[in-house]
Amino acid sequence: MTEFLLLSFIFLVAGIASVPIAAWLGLGSVLGYLIAGIVISPLLVALHVDIVSIQHFAEFGVVMMLFLVGLELEPRRLWQMRGRLLGLGGLQVGGTAALVMGVAMLFGQPWSVALTVGLVLALSSTAIVLQTLQEKGLMKSDGGQSSFSVLLFQDIAVIPMLALIPLLAMPELLHAVTGHAAETGDHGISISLVEGLEGWQVALVNVAAIGAVILGGGYLTRPLFRFVSKAGLRELFTGAALMMVIGIALLMVLVGLSPALGAFLAGVVLANSEYRHELESDIDPFKGLLLGLFFITVGAGINFTLLFDNFAVIVGLAVGLMLLKVAVLYVLGTIFRIEGSDRWLFALSLAQAGEFGFVLLSFTVANSVIPAALADQLLLVVALSMLLTPLLFIIYDRLIASRYALAEEREGDAIDQQGEAIIAGHGRVGGIVNRMLRAAGFTTTVIDYSSAQLDMLRTFGIHAYFGDASRPDMLHAAGIERARLLVVALDNHEQTLEIVRHVTRNYPHVHIIARARARHDVYQLWAAGCRDIIRETYDSSIRMGRSAFEAMGATREAADKMAAAFEEMDRASMIEMAELYRDDIPATENEPYVKRVRELNEERGEQLLGRMREMMAATGGKDS
Repeated sequence: MTEFLLLSFIFLVAGIASVPIAAWLGLGSVLGYLIAGIVISPLLVALHVDIVSIQHFAEFGVVMMLFLVGLELEPRRLWQMRGRLLGLGGLQVGGTAALVMGVAMLFGQPWSVALTVGLVLALSSTAIVLQTLQEKGLMKSDGGQSSFSVLLFQDIAVIPMLALIPLLAMPELLHAVTGHAAETGDHGISISLVEGLEGWQVALVNVAAIGAVILGGGYLTRPLFRFVSKAGLRELFTGAALMMVIGIALLMVLVGLSPALGAFLAGVVLANSEYRHELESDIDPFKGLLLGLFFITVGAGINFTLLFDNFAVIVGLAVGLMLLKVAVLYVLGTIFRIEGSDRWLFALSLAQAGEFGFVLLSFTVANSVIPAALADQLLLVVALSMLLTPLLFIIYDRLIASRYALAEEREGDAIDQQGEAIIAGHGRVGGIVNRMLRAAGFTTTVIDYSSAQLDMLRTFGIHAYFGDASRPDMLHAAGIERARLLVVALDNHEQTLEIVRHVTRNYPHVHIIARARARHDVYQLWAAGCRDIIRETYDSSIRMGRSAFEAMGATREAADKMAAAFEEMDRASMIEMAELYRDDIPATENEPYVKRVRELNEERGEQLLGRMREMMAATGGKDS
């Protein structure tokens, strides 16, 4: 028990200390975990900790991650991905394996060893890539989706690799492996449902297992979770979710398939389930902790003695592998028309070797396919390439993405029609305002900075101009001198502030209606000179509060009056609070502001409670 608690404490301290620092430096959480593992590596060696065993346990985080990824996909969407799944994924694995095999043979390796090395190093890190893409919000981009397609194909490709590798065994290595197994006395639990079966029988068992996962996910999980939910215990639902994922992973292992593949299929099947969000929220914390532990073990598992003894060779192999994979991926990105910065994102994100490399290399040694000494060096190459991956994302963020953003920046359209009202931003807010004004016969000039949004508008016959409304020359071209109204409906609050300040200072005759997200945005816009500010969720919140009054027993008339009373008090206090608000210090440290908020809450509560009782008594409602 002491050993377990000590190790848990060491890993938690390492992760909690390093990840915030790495995030603050812009390095990402993955590199933080890897550095944490490197830092505590000497301590783990001194304590004689079996890093490999912990790593096998932590690999279950990859299984959970793919289950959650599957929950985000519908079967229809997966079918739509089939072209890139097979084309990009197949060509990437095949092309990389062939090139690595060629290089290995040039260094004197037998063809069977070279082929095995090529297959192992063709795989990329699902854990690092998906985690980083999600953190950076790049998962939905063309480069992110293409990377996901290749990673999914690679996870599937592990299955035939596990079947092929034993066929490449070298007789001269067989005796050494057998002797090592006898010396170590490895008597761990080993259960297989396909052991001793012929190839066609194994295939049938595999198909049956996948079918069981799909059918079970479709027909058995709903009754199971309905049954569990009757107990009313949140922890029981979490236990059921973990039981399901672990059970699927176990079934896949028993039939010789990838547990990650099985979990992914189960997630896809449950993508339309009413329990989808509950499953996601329950499993996500376990996934995050296990993935963090996995990355720490990768950093801690680096054999620094072997690395320093063969430093030039191992670093050269790792960098050479990454450059080769970048070249293959970039060419494939060009062939499949992945444009601009997305092509570089695709190429750089998949340049490393993957966590399945640790599993496959151990598998190759156990099956007498490659020598143990070579496997040890390749393990370092895999770990080092994973360690360098976050740096590639930093290069993408700071050099490539920003450069392409400048290169692809489109000049604003020439505005040839000037309306009575100018609308900056034609999204879900500005679009409704534009339709209302035009329906009433007013002329509008719409400016939006999203090319995709403008293309969609033109499809429906709505004319708008591309441009940045925060630029004075764009507003001048739109006719701000003669306009009566400016509606600022942008998502970006800083741009909204910039526009309001410019127009109130230079064109005071223009009436400005500005969109705000939160109360503090209102204060800043008020200070900038805008006097017609609309909080985007305010009206819907008032309506929801009115419905809440009705649900508590008030009549519709009483609920309307109480909602109106609250709105009147809130609007009256906004001007006073705007005068007290200071933009240079946090609101919680502004003592006059905090004091007045407390007073207003008490006053508002007393006034509203009095009106509520009067109205409910007058209408015969239930006084709660």
